[in-house]
Amino acid sequence: MILNLSQIKTEAILLFCKDLISSYKDKEENFFDIDKEINQYINKISEDMYKQLINCTFPNEYYIKNSNHYRIRAILDTYDFINKQLSLELKEGTPFNPAMLYFSLLAVWFKELDKESKSKQYIFFTIYPYGNVYDKLLINIKDESFKKLNISMIEIAEKIIYRVDNFSFLNKKRG
Repeated sequence: MILNLSQIKTEAILLFCKDLISSYKDKEENFFDIDKEINQYINKISEDMYKQLINCTFPNEYYIKNSNHYRIRAILDTYDFINKQLSLELKEGTPFNPAMLYFSLLAVWFKELDKESKSKQYIFFTIYPYGNVYDKLLINIKDESFKKLNISMIEIAEKIIYRVDNFSFLNKKRG
C-alpha cells in the first residue's frame, strides 16, 4: 500500500474548500461595507472555484460510503485535521471571511508550497492568478475592518496549511 501523501493532503484541502464554499455560496449575508462590484467579484470567483473543486473531488457521499478504504480514510483524517486546526484558530463567534479563507488555503498550498505543480488534475489551481484576487480583496477594499479580516484569513490559512504539510498519518489512531 503506497500512498502519495501530497495528493491525499491536496484532495483533503480541495474537499474542505468545496464544503466551505458550499456552506455559504447561496447566502446573501453581508456584514461589511463592501462595494457591490467586489461582492460580485467574490461570488464569481467562488462559483468558478466551486466548479473546479467539484470536477476534481468526488461527491461527499462517495467519501462517506468508502470511508473504510485506506486512501479515503487518509483523506478524511486530513480533512478532520484541517477542520480541527481551523477551530483552534477561530474562536466561537469570531467573524471570518470564508471566501478569503478558502482562497488563501489554496494559494498557500499550490503557490507558496508549490504542491502538485506537475499534476494535471490540479493544473487549474497551480496556474490560477491568485495575486489578482489578493490585490482586489486587499488593495481595493475601502472598509478597513474587512481588509484586516482578509489579512487575518491569510495568516490563519498559512498556519493551517503549514500544519497540514507537516501532518503525519503515523500518529493517527484508527477508530
